[in-house]
Amino acid sequence: MAILDLIDLSVPLREGIQTYPGDPQLAFSPHSTVGRDGFNLLNVHMGTQTGTHVDAPFHFEDDAPTLDALPLSRFLGPGVVADVREVGARNPVTRKHLAGALAAVRPGTIVLLHTGWSRHFGTERYFDHPYLDADACRALLDAGVRTIGIDAINLDETPDDDHPGVGFPVHHLIAQAAGVICENLTNLGAIRSAHPTVSLLPIAFAGTDGAPVRAVAYEER
Repeated sequence: MAILDLIDLSVPLREGIQTYPGDPQLAFSPHSTVGRDGFNLLNVHMGTQTGTHVDAPFHFEDDAPTLDALPLSRFLGPGVVADVREVGARNPVTRKHLAGALAAVRPGTIVLLHTGWSRHFGTERYFDHPYLDADACRALLDAGVRTIGIDAINLDETPDDDHPGVGFPVHHLIAQAAGVICENLTNLGAIRSAHPTVSLLPIAFAGTDGAPVRAVAYEER
């Protein structure tokens, strides 16, 4: 087996990185240095939902599985990229937009929503992203999908003073199905294969609501 076109789908974790409003800010501070201790070691402060990350069902449901209780198959498998760049700011991705993806998925498929919104990462515009409609989410779950990613900060609509939203229905639906959400993906347009393998393997935090990932896509031959 050869791996072709290994594509990085992750945003770099650096101080000042954009986070969901109210989440902890990423901060690095030296714990040890070569000059003082003979080696470099950083102290890292951040939230579990920082950068490109996965949400475990526990993120929105107290009685749902935490990250370490999920099978690894939730984070690695065949992928389908749904090109939904036609959907505008703060508009829902509907079942109609996902017609092609729904025809291609099977149980275990990882669906990545390519909204194109990662181009706004780091700006206020990033919060005005498209989002997944609850009915479309149900259709994916009914087809056996248990992992859905998006190149935006939230799979649901992100509320603000002008857009109260309707809560987080998609997060709840996926949590109730013991599924996984991946947010803040980037570079989805670089995936050329119609049948990529997608890896969203997270840091193995125990008992948590989620963790950062180094998301990648690749083709095997």
